[in-house]
Amino acid sequence: MKIINNIFLTLILAVLAVSCKTKVAYTEPDLQLPEEFRFTATADTASIANLEWKQFFSDPILQGWIEKGISNNYDLQIALKQVASSQEKLKQAKYLQYPDVNFGITGQISRPSKNSMNGQSLNLFLGQSHVEDYNAAFNLAWEADIWGKIKNQQEVSRMQYLQTYEAKKAIQTQVVAAIAQGYYNLLMLDRQLEIAKTNLELSNNTLSITKKMWESGDTTSLGVQQATAQKQSTELLISQLEQNIAIQENALSILVGKAPNKVNRTIEMSDTSLPQNISAGLPAAMVSRRPDVRQQELVLLESNAIVGIAQANMYPSLKITATGGVNSFKVDNWFQIPASLFGSVLGGITQPVFQKRQLKTDLEIAKIQREKNVLAFRQSVLNAMGEVSDALVSNENLKVQEQKATEQVQTLKEGIKSAQLLYKGGMANYLEVITAQANSLQAELNLVSVKRQRLSSIVDLYRALGGGWK
Repeated sequence: MKIINNIFLTLILAVLAVSCKTKVAYTEPDLQLPEEFRFTATADTASIANLEWKQFFSDPILQGWIEKGISNNYDLQIALKQVASSQEKLKQAKYLQYPDVNFGITGQISRPSKNSMNGQSLNLFLGQSHVEDYNAAFNLAWEADIWGKIKNQQEVSRMQYLQTYEAKKAIQTQVVAAIAQGYYNLLMLDRQLEIAKTNLELSNNTLSITKKMWESGDTTSLGVQQATAQKQSTELLISQLEQNIAIQENALSILVGKAPNKVNRTIEMSDTSLPQNISAGLPAAMVSRRPDVRQQELVLLESNAIVGIAQANMYPSLKITATGGVNSFKVDNWFQIPASLFGSVLGGITQPVFQKRQLKTDLEIAKIQREKNVLAFRQSVLNAMGEVSDALVSNENLKVQEQKATEQVQTLKEGIKSAQLLYKGGMANYLEVITAQANSLQAELNLVSVKRQRLSSIVDLYRALGGGWK
């Protein structure tokens, strides 16, 4: 009991001696965020990223594909396993402040030389040439967390767990956006295929008229060849679009964890709708919402805790060890209680003196790594703001492009009608008709592409703002 009291007295004195304990405080980096994103008319606290993905994407078919993706996408499943693994490490870290306790049983037989002092002593006092020793004991080791090293180790585990959680959310935002992009791209290809087939009928009509005029001597064989080439060009486009549709269906199937297969869809691109009010909100809100930025900040917090560990390693450490159990040199009376009981307690303070500058190096490297992570955090914020601004400017300009492309399509469709009437009346040549049809086809394909790009820009904005993980 006196020994134990002395150990506790030593502990108290050690704690008093290091009462100047310091903790490495975390100072959030100054990000110097602007009040609003570029290309926004007014700063608005509301943001489309606050919407759950089921509210943002109202198409029930698309919702079904996103649900399948969240449930079956393999990247997401791997991320979930990583979260579970980190969670187990976090549970283990909660026990770091408790002592290590082991139980061991040993048996030993020693036979010294008969010509040695030990051998002669054994023979004289015990009347035998060997000695036995049997031991069963609990061993305890505990280190007092004077400098907060263990707390910092627990903080590292917590930050690592939160990083995997944010990484999972970041992957989900990417998966949701990728599925939506693939789905809208598929609708665009469907519409382009429909346009190409309609233009193929026009090409057939033009070829039929040209052949009749050639037979009547009103045009040359070159006109027939040109009309045929126009038809063949449209047929080639149809084949390419059908190929792209199949490839996009395969990609979408793989995204949701399914084998490549046909994708059922019942709506057309003109029936799609996304929220009309696409407010981006404030940059500060984006930083706190976007998972990959939050993950980078957690890396910074982890490195701050590692600095605390490296700093604590340079200070004295108080360790207490204890051993207790039964011991006997005869197996017959090994477990005779209380005669075979034994115990010992040891407490000590260790101050590193010369470690070949290893501890100092570890501390300086930890500080440098923290500075690197500050820069990485700032860079992640800048990248996120750039993505938001890119999506905003794309959406605004694509609105104008869609309007101009719509007007161009209407103009060129009227041009086809005029060219065909003039051609039939002999007031225009075959080249003017073919050119009008080609221009109209390209304009219609371009209009559909612009519409899809605008949908894509809105989805990109939703993801860039941190939407899609709720």
